[in-house]
Amino acid sequence: MKVRFAVSAAVLATAVAGGMLTAAPAQAAGGVSIYRVYYNSPGTDNRSNTSLNAEWVQLYNSSTAAISLRDWKLKDRAGWTYTFSGTIGAKSYVTVHTGRGTNTAGHRYWGRAAYVWNNDGDTAYLRKASGTLVDSCAWGSTGSSRYC
Repeated sequence: MKVRFAVSAAVLATAVAGGMLTAAPAQAAGGVSIYRVYYNSPGTDNRSNTSLNAEWVQLYNSSTAAISLRDWKLKDRAGWTYTFSGTIGAKSYVTVHTGRGTNTAGHRYWGRAAYVWNNDGDTAYLRKASGTLVDSCAWGSTGSSRYC
């Protein structure tokens, strides 16, 4: 048995050193994460579309490939949910604004008429379509934004 184990270990070491074994799939080199949350829009919270759109969550794709966000979800602690479509480019950002607007590759709009992210503390959760938690970002009652 000791001989088999030694041979197996040697084969494994050779495979690793020679690059025959690869890491997990492409996303192992990077992925999508919550980069920043601007939870307290500047000025008075008057529910204007301008004020609503100054409240946002920014995601970053650190991988070298585009990643599909189809049916991924961005949620707060209360359960308000934004469902994604499309992709996020390699080494790119996408910002989800609370209010209304026209979606582009870099900016998505939730279309809400009320704020989502609580100024006195909340948590943003990013989940894959399967429900798997990808990332989260929490903040307290001070400041206006948080880098995650």
